[in-house]
Amino acid sequence: MNNNNFSSPRVCTPSVGDILNAPGVWVEAPNLRRGGESGVLRVELKGQTFYKKQQVGHVYRSFAHPFGHPTVAREAKALRAAALLGVATPSLLHAHVQKRDGDWHAVMVTAALDGYMSLEDFYAQGLEESVGPRRHHEILEAYGRVLARLNLGRWQHGCLYLKHVFVDFSEPSVKVALLDLEKARKRFTAKQAARHDLRQVKRRSEWLGEEWEAFCRGYRYTFGQNAEHLL
Repeated sequence: MNNNNFSSPRVCTPSVGDILNAPGVWVEAPNLRRGGESGVLRVELKGQTFYKKQQVGHVYRSFAHPFGHPTVAREAKALRAAALLGVATPSLLHAHVQKRDGDWHAVMVTAALDGYMSLEDFYAQGLEESVGPRRHHEILEAYGRVLARLNLGRWQHGCLYLKHVFVDFSEPSVKVALLDLEKARKRFTAKQAARHDLRQVKRRSEWLGEEWEAFCRGYRYTFGQNAEHLL
């Protein structure tokens, strides 16, 4: 009996330590805000791309943390929650916060979203014309379904610009991922989360007529209520 075993080449993922120690290119140069500094590096290792967010004294304040806590900690918590809800985001590989010499130091590593592009780039390149109205509406419906899934879990994204919504429409089934959950937080009710995010989407997308209807159709499919009634 002739038994031939074929296996695909194994992808060797670099260790977190290798990623942390590797040089990178600033995609978001360190900037001063929230009383501290925050920046993002793109790291290329072994043919793979990773993003390393580094922060010093970059904090948010809340009832639980009146004196401030690293925004990386909040973002990492939101990424883990999104994964449990079945909402695609960049894979969280590492997150660590530590207080040194009176300042919070934080670092977070995520994997790149291969095959995706932001809706901001999608429109900048005029791809809504290239793919046609039907496919364009399918993409918006998919976005609506994904955001509704997050909101149903009582999570509010809180920063829904088109540059934070990534889509992969290379296959019949459109995939949508949400980025930059630094301002995300859990609300008391799903409706509170929905109302906040839907208002942002409507204001920042500038979709009218059929485009807005397509997004709402997807949102209603998952959330179970008309998006317009939640605004």
